[in-house]
Formats: sequence, C-alpha cells, structure tokens
Amino acid sequence: MSHQNASIKSIIFALSANLGIAITKTIAAIFTGSGSMLAESIHSFADCGNQGLLFLGLRTAKKDPDEEHPLGYGKATYFWSFIVALMLFSMGGLFSVYEGIHKLNAEEEMSKPLIAIIVLIVSMALEGASLFGCVKQINTIRKDESIWSWLKNTRQSELVVVFGEDVAALFGLLFAIISVVLAVITGNPVFDAIGSIGIGVLLIVVSLFVAIKVKGLLIGQSADENKRDEIKSFLESRDEIEEVLNIITLQLGSQIMLTVKAKMSETESAKILIENINDCEKELKATFPDVKWIFFEPDDKD
Repeated sequence: MSHQNASIKSIIFALSANLGIAITKTIAAIFTGSGSMLAESIHSFADCGNQGLLFLGLRTAKKDPDEEHPLGYGKATYFWSFIVALMLFSMGGLFSVYEGIHKLNAEEEMSKPLIAIIVLIVSMALEGASLFGCVKQINTIRKDESIWSWLKNTRQSELVVVFGEDVAALFGLLFAIISVVLAVITGNPVFDAIGSIGIGVLLIVVSLFVAIKVKGLLIGQSADENKRDEIKSFLESRDEIEEVLNIITLQLGSQIMLTVKAKMSETESAKILIENINDCEKELKATFPDVKWIFFEPDDKD
C-alpha cells in the first residue's frame, strides 16, 4: 500500500505541474508563433491525459477478484501504462517531429520571443519540482539501489512512466530554450523547427524505453529478484520445511501470486502436514503483505 501511495503522490505532482504548464505554453505559442513552444504545449497536454490514465489504472487495480478475474485486476496498471507510452510516442513524439518538419521551410520570424523564453524557464522550474517529487517518492522504496538499477528492476510501471515523462519534459524544455534563443540571435526560424524535431525524437526514445519496460510486466513478469530471495529465505528458515524445491512468483500490479513446491518435514499424519502448510502460508502473508495468493505443493523432488 505504501508503494501505491508513492505512485499516487507522484502522479498528483506531475498532473498539477503539467496542467499549469500546458495552459501557459499554449498562450505563449499563440503569441510567439513558436513551433517548439507549440510542440511543448501539446506534450504537456498529452502528459495531463497520461496522468489521468495512470489514475484510472490504479483505481481499476483495486477492484476485488471475481469469477472472470480470479487473480484480480492488478495488471490494469500495466495496460494503462502501455497506453500512456503509445500516447507519448504518437501525440507527443510524432506530432512534434511533424510540426518541426512542417516549419523547416517557414520564413516568418518568431514574434515576442522573450515571452517564450520566460514561459520555458518557468516551466522548467515547475517540471523540476515535479521530478523532485517523483524522485522523492522513488527514494522511499528503492532502498540502496541506484535510480538506474531501480528503473530496470522495479515492477511499478506507473512510477516509471511519471519519471520518464518528467525527464523527457525537462530535456525537451532545454531543447526548446536553446532553439528559441538561436532563432532570435540568428534571425533564422529554422532553429525553432529543429528544436521541435529534437523534442519529438527525445519523446519517441523515452516512450520506447517505457513501452519495452511495461511490455515485460504486461506479458507476465516475476516479482523482483530481492523479493524472491527474501521469500525463499523466509521459507527455508521455517521448521516445517525441510527443503524449498522451487518457487514461482508473478507480479500483478502491487500484489504477488506465489507458488511453492517444498519438501516438508516428516509429520505423524496428513492433518499435521496440512496444519504446517497453513501456518507457513499465514506467516508468509503476515511477513509479505503484497503476497496475495499462495499455492503450496508438498513434494519430495522438483
């Protein structure tokens, strides 16, 4: 639950920042005629929609299991995260590239560039605050892992999406400022078009990274390695278990399905064996609250 709270807080930070930024950028794009600014405003509005979809995913994931979905709806977060990656690719990346190519042959100089620069600097401050809030939430759950290692290993797709969006937004704003300044200094609007293309390429790269990351979770990925090791160590420490033969985990949003095959300690009766298995399951769920389902198979070989 604490992991989900971290995701919700990060999404709120991002949504608040992007909504204000999107409106400001749009007004500035109208006054300046900047292609980079228009690309940035579209990007920010798309991000607002993306955060709404991530909220939808988290809300759907909370639904109770039913007959058609006996393992719950946890993977809904992965589905909507993948949709967000597609939107980032199409509405953000491809549109920005198209807008830039369209303006490559433009001869009209940018009007009121100072407005664009001020808006971009303010937007960078807001996006920086959003990224800081996201990293702060990530730090509460990543322990001693580096950010890059956490991004590769985490099963929280929604946080990966927010982090990726914020990083892309900051670098995109930097590209936009550079392109606007160059367009003003040289009097050549082609730099503004190049800036728009650069922003689009950046968004496409980030969206592909997010899509590849979420694809593994959507298909069906285990719990992270540290969690698997902790579960195995816990089982091996139990007196009821002589040997852990095999464990399989499946990450389902914030919850985990676990299957265990173990050689149990000898007992006087089948009833005691069943009680020992039940005790193991009870203590395991108490120790690992995110383990929602356990399928326990006693055996003498793998």
